Amino acid sequence: MSDVSSRVACVIVDFHAGAALAECIDSLRQNGVRQVVVVENGEVGSTPPALDGRDVVLVEPHQNLGYGRGVNRGAAQTGEFEFLLVSNPDVVVHENAVARMVKYLDEHADVAVVGPQIKRPDASVYPSQRVFPNLWLAALHALLAPVWPSNPATKAYRSPRSDGTVDWVSGACFLIRRNVFEEIGGFDERYFMFAEDMALCWQVREHGYGVGACSDAVVTHIEGLSRSRASREMLIAHHQSALRFEWQTARGLRRVLAPLASLVLGLRLVLVLVIRPKG
Repeated sequence: MSDVSSRVACVIVDFHAGAALAECIDSLRQNGVRQVVVVENGEVGSTPPALDGRDVVLVEPHQNLGYGRGVNRGAAQTGEFEFLLVSNPDVVVHENAVARMVKYLDEHADVAVVGPQIKRPDASVYPSQRVFPNLWLAALHALLAPVWPSNPATKAYRSPRSDGTVDWVSGACFLIRRNVFEEIGGFDERYFMFAEDMALCWQVREHGYGVGACSDAVVTHIEGLSRSRASREMLIAHHQSALRFEWQTARGLRRVLAPLASLVLGLRLVLVLVIRPKG
């Protein structure tokens, strides 16, 4: 625990997570994380009641910065810790999870980012360890997932490769070396929400570092707690970010075909808006 307390600082971006935020902080304390920075992205004054006197650094920008930009502001308040743990507010970190991620990075000098195994509240595994899809896999996943969630393309996209390697890990919870986070400039602030984790891992790999997965480090994530407050807007933001990522990273033939990707994502957005549950 002392190793964690002296080496790891955590940044949490809160958007009306309420009691879940307090539970997240408590689980971090139990893992030995002492430096916690919370960024209030919700309405002014919405975060302090959930903290209930817990000793954290609170950043109050008085506006919704978006996820990546919020993490960047929080990271600037964490001092000189060796590692940054980035976490959603609705995450509970299981015993020794942080120490195991630290150990993973200590043992893999070429890896800059590591993600834990993420479980849902029902104990099922959330597919948080993924690959960058090729053109056809991306198109099939985009069009089939809304109507056939278990289709082979989506399963391939949401799984490590056969050799266990991954391209990117979920931004819901991950550990990154501070020096690499600063080298790549933190999160790309052009992404308001969604795909910023893909873009971060892309930049990490572009700078010559690896991305890893530590399945013996486990967290539980109450998926979508904050985004449920504005589901239609979040669906639109999701597709906008996916399109930005495609245009940002496409090379060669894929770049030439990027307008087709725009069409596919547009069709997918229409589809999910039509079939989504009315609330």
